[in-house]
Formats: sequence, C-alpha cells, structure tokens
Amino acid sequence: MSDERDPREEQRHRRDPGPTISRNVKAPALALWAVLADGWSYATWVVGASRVRDVDEGWPTPESRIHHSFGLWPATIEDTTRVVLAEEPTEMVLVARGWPVGEARVRLSIAPTGTETCTVTMTEDAIRGPGKLIPAPVRRVLIAPRNKESLHRLALLAEGRHRNRDDDAA
Repeated sequence: MSDERDPREEQRHRRDPGPTISRNVKAPALALWAVLADGWSYATWVVGASRVRDVDEGWPTPESRIHHSFGLWPATIEDTTRVVLAEEPTEMVLVARGWPVGEARVRLSIAPTGTETCTVTMTEDAIRGPGKLIPAPVRRVLIAPRNKESLHRLALLAEGRHRNRDDDAA
C-alpha cells in the first residue's frame, strides 16, 4: 500500500493550518465515507466526543449538524459539529464546536490507493474562541496525537464494517 498522497490533496491541506495526519485504511474509500456519513458513529471515532444526542436529517449535506456532547461524564458539554463541505467519497470539511474552548475547522480527505484500500488525511485547527489564543506550535502538539487516534478509530470502523459486509455476502 502506497504512503504517497495525491498532490492535489496535499495542496488542499496546506491551505488549512494545523497538523495534518494521514492513515492507510484496508477498506475502499466508499467504506470509509460510509462511516463519516453515519453521523451516529461520530462519538465512536472522534476522541473527546462522549455521545451523539441527535443527527440532522440530511447529514452530511452542507449546514447539517451532529448534536454531540464532549468531555467526561458528569462534566460533559453539549454542542454541535456542522458540515461546511461534503464531496462523496473524497472530502468533508466540518466546523466542530466545543465551547467554552471554541471552534475548530476539520478537513478530512479520502484518496483511493487501490480497489480495497484508501488513505484518509485529517487537518484540524482552532478557528474561534480561547483555543485560538494558544500559539500554533503548541496547538499542533496538542491536536496531532488526538487526531492520530481519531483516524485509527475511524479506520477500524471502516475496515470492520467492510470486512463484515464481505462476510455477510459470502
């Protein structure tokens, strides 16, 4: 499986500040997209999200939202994540709210690397609120490990669902 990324994908992520993390996935791009398009799975793969309370009808169309909670119970905070852009099966841009910390812009890109594999790339950075006051190099150090784990969880969900679908078809 190739570790090289599409130059167009590199360019899109360069426009967004924040750390960029990539992960190879042993499932096709559509299988990974299916997890992103399932708003109810959000708290399963996003580190820090504790539960999903509701998903707008039409998720993941632009302006639709996931209503989630983040933090550890009982100190959870209720907020939303909104779709800015959704281009099935290659790209999703979100604005994740987590006040009082603030808001972050998250770009997820999916690039096929074979018929049964893809690479997912995530770039995230604070765009509003107190989190934006943290110097960019410090934000990168704080965000990168969280996003690495989020992509690990996302890949496991996509791979498992894809594998189970293949098992059911056999």
